[in-house]
Amino acid sequence: MRILFLSQRVPYPPNRGDKIATWNIIRHLRRDHDVQIVAFEHGAAERRSSEELRSMGFEVHTVPYRHSLQLAWALPLLLTKRSLTTGVYGSSALQAVVDRLAPACDLAYAYSSSMGAFLLPHPSLPRVMAFMELDSDKWRQYAEVRPFPWSWVYRREARTLLTLERELAYASTQNVLCTPLEQRIFDEAFPEAPSTVLRNGVALEHFHPRDNAPEPGHIVFTGMMDYYPNADGCAFFARDVLPAVRERHPEAHFSIVGARPSRAVLALGELDGVRVTGFVDDTRDWLRRAAIAVAPLRIARGIQNKVLEALAMGLPVVGSTPATQGVEGTPGQDFLLADGAQATIAAVCSLLGDPDEAARLGRTGRTLVETSYDWEKLLKHLDQILAEALEREPTPPPPTTEDRC
Repeated sequence: MRILFLSQRVPYPPNRGDKIATWNIIRHLRRDHDVQIVAFEHGAAERRSSEELRSMGFEVHTVPYRHSLQLAWALPLLLTKRSLTTGVYGSSALQAVVDRLAPACDLAYAYSSSMGAFLLPHPSLPRVMAFMELDSDKWRQYAEVRPFPWSWVYRREARTLLTLERELAYASTQNVLCTPLEQRIFDEAFPEAPSTVLRNGVALEHFHPRDNAPEPGHIVFTGMMDYYPNADGCAFFARDVLPAVRERHPEAHFSIVGARPSRAVLALGELDGVRVTGFVDDTRDWLRRAAIAVAPLRIARGIQNKVLEALAMGLPVVGSTPATQGVEGTPGQDFLLADGAQATIAAVCSLLGDPDEAARLGRTGRTLVETSYDWEKLLKHLDQILAEALEREPTPPPPTTEDRC
């Protein structure tokens, strides 16, 4: 089968959340199918990644992406009923590539709503719309915690993007979410639209338990540090949690590991016991050195790769409800659940004060990902997803209030 795969970014190397998922999906699809990759190319590094994929035999079609220019083009959409997302990721050049390739393809797989929009001119093409999570719900969460005027912008984006997501959901012959929770949110928003769950996994052969002793008191967070939920969670931990932890455990120190730290994140490096690394070649080096991994996110959806990777490394994890709600483990057995400063302080201190319990938690966390988050096992469901997408017809959307009028 010839599959058209649309991705916001060049899906290689698997060094961030969306690329981890898209790379593993494409690698699986390629075993039995001809995959045509269409993606935005974000800078010189992704241009090199495109060439590397081609050298592996992948067919890759890319269009350069310039964020500042795209954002400038999107701003006038504030005066319309369209979402900013359709402007930030709109491209006549990429649409032309899709229009050229789509007629010769048997099925399309779009990863994210912004990429699904490029398939709307091709209603007869069977498609999988991989929402993974509803971005409209993410913007709604942002609106609840950010001050005006950002709260207004985010609330508007949540509303307008939901309209696009509705159109895509009913135009697709299968819709994919990454957790049962995300599927419930989707099903409530778009009743009768088809949906299924394809969980994210972790590369167990790449992330595996360390053979060294951890540095005493070393606490680590990994993630892209220009992403607001990551920056917000690290600021919360560094300012509201770490000082109290250091009062009880003076050796405690916090490493914020991830590329593109914002100015606000860099400023955290001036606090006692905090280090901001910026880009590192391999996050496993830092996870191996750590005694505890934390995921103190106050805004999050879906499955957090940072949590799965730490669990796979045999690290005890302390995570918030938003960060761990997509992980189908048992709090207290596979990881520690902590919301708010006092609960997080208590959880971290309990592990720093009891290395045996920390080691036990790390072992059970590794067992969890071996059992439930092995990519090879999870992607067996992908073949069924493709078959269902080929057999179904799009579901007519139910009438809205405007339709009834």
